[in-house]
This record gives sequence, structure tokens and C-alpha cells, in this order.
Amino acid sequence: MKWRGGRQSSNVEDRSGRSAGSGGKIMAGGGIGTIVIAVLFFLFSGGDLNSVTDILGGGQAANYQTENVASDEYTEEKEFSAVVFGHLEDYWNGVFEAEQTTYQDPKLVLFTGSVQSACGNATSQVGPFYCPADQNVYLDLSFATELSQKYGASGDFAMTYVIAHEVGHHVQNELGITQQLDKIRQQVSEKEYNQYSVRLELQADYLAGTFAKYLQGKTYNGQPILEAGDIEEAITAANAIGDDTLQKEYQGYVVPDSFTHGTSKQRVEWFNRGFKYGDLEHGDTFNEKNLDLVYGS
Repeated sequence: MKWRGGRQSSNVEDRSGRSAGSGGKIMAGGGIGTIVIAVLFFLFSGGDLNSVTDILGGGQAANYQTENVASDEYTEEKEFSAVVFGHLEDYWNGVFEAEQTTYQDPKLVLFTGSVQSACGNATSQVGPFYCPADQNVYLDLSFATELSQKYGASGDFAMTYVIAHEVGHHVQNELGITQQLDKIRQQVSEKEYNQYSVRLELQADYLAGTFAKYLQGKTYNGQPILEAGDIEEAITAANAIGDDTLQKEYQGYVVPDSFTHGTSKQRVEWFNRGFKYGDLEHGDTFNEKNLDLVYGS
């Protein structure tokens, strides 16, 4: 992905090097569908422990808000994330404008180690998450390394997929989907709600796919933004964090009723479907009868 020199979002807050402090809820366990290793099921989730998401171009410089910023160890990661966030702002503002609907940009909070959010305290073990209470996407700057080394998903577009997925949760919040599922959660069992959670996450994967489709048609300095292998990097990331793959790796067997994010196959298929259609119309995961037979339909 060509990103160097691209417009960096001004909606970025750099909290790297700042302690999250004490008090509040710790986002390191519990929640919907938690099995053996809770952290695995927070990866790419919304991360709000009290809501539905508690499962899991112009060279402009970013106007970072800083608090005890650490060294420049993660300078490249910060710039990259700000550029991706800038593209996401352009994309989703355009989509909502076309629908004659207002859209409120989220904020990207970059941190290292731990962070305080309106959804509680979180450590780097939680992974990237979206908090509906403050409408922020939280990203630990070391996660790209973990994604590559621990899950075998390397490349800048693997991280683009991660960020786009979390912004997808913000879009769901803007559309009122999150709020509707919050109400459903009060009425059904944990096992039943897990099925809704899967559909929520797969829809965020679909939305990430539509963003990839948008980038496919964009250029920077006359060159396509997407490069050979970018989509494959996103697919590798989606495949690596399916519930079945993670459960097999960490406990040796799968418990389908406990799935909260979808299988590897489902996550790849819904991302691919978003990339194929590039619209909102084909992303209704909640009314799709067969989540496994999607791509190509």
C-alpha cells in the first residue's frame, strides 16, 4: 500500500508512553463468549465491557494531541495509522454524504502498554478495540509486530484491515446497529447472543472490505494506492483470527457455541464480499441465513 506522504488525519491522539492509571474496569477478561484465553476473543472486537461490542493524499501533518509521548520508536507506525485513518475519514464521509446522512468521525487513540477509555482500562493484551462510549478506536503501536510474529499476518495492509474493521464498528454505532443489539442482549441468553455477536463482527469485516474496494480505485501521485499482495495480506489477517483457528491453536478443540467473531472462513468470505461489492446493500449479516456461503453470491 502506498501511504507515505498521504494526508494524515487530525483526529489522532497520541498517548504512547502514558500510563492508563488505576481505577475503573480492566479490559483483560470476562465478557460475552469468553473461553479459555479471553484476550483472543477481544482481538478486532469493539471492546466495550458494557455493550454489544464487549465480545471484542496531500502530505498534511497530523495534529497529534500528546500526553507524555514516548520516544520516536513508533514514528512510522504513527504516521501510517494516521494516513489510513485519513483515508477512512474520506471514504465514510463520502458514503454517508451520498446517503444524505451525517457522519461523525471517530478518533484514533494510539498507546503503548495500557490505556484509559470510557469503556474502562485496557492493556496491550486486549488488542485493537472500538469504544462506543467515547467513539474512539484504540490501537497499541506494538500490535503490528504481534500480528506478524504471533499470527503470521505481516504487511501494511494487514494493519489497514485491522484499523478499517474497528472503524467499521464505529459505522455500526453511527447507524444505530450497536444500540439495537444492546437491547437484544438484555433479552437473550449468552449462547444466543454469541450468534448476534458473530454477525456484528462479520459485518465489520464486510465494511473493511468495502474500504479496500474504495482504495482500489484511488491513486497517489499518479500511482495506485493498492499494491500487489495487499488484499492477500488482509485475507491472511482475517484468516488468522477466526474463532475456530484461535481455539484450535490455544486449546486444541473448538466450541462453536462460544464463537463471538466467526470462523476463519466466514471472516475471509465477508471481507471478500465487501471487496467484491463495495456497497452497504450486500453487507446485511443479520438477515443472511448461511454465513458460510456468501462470497460469490
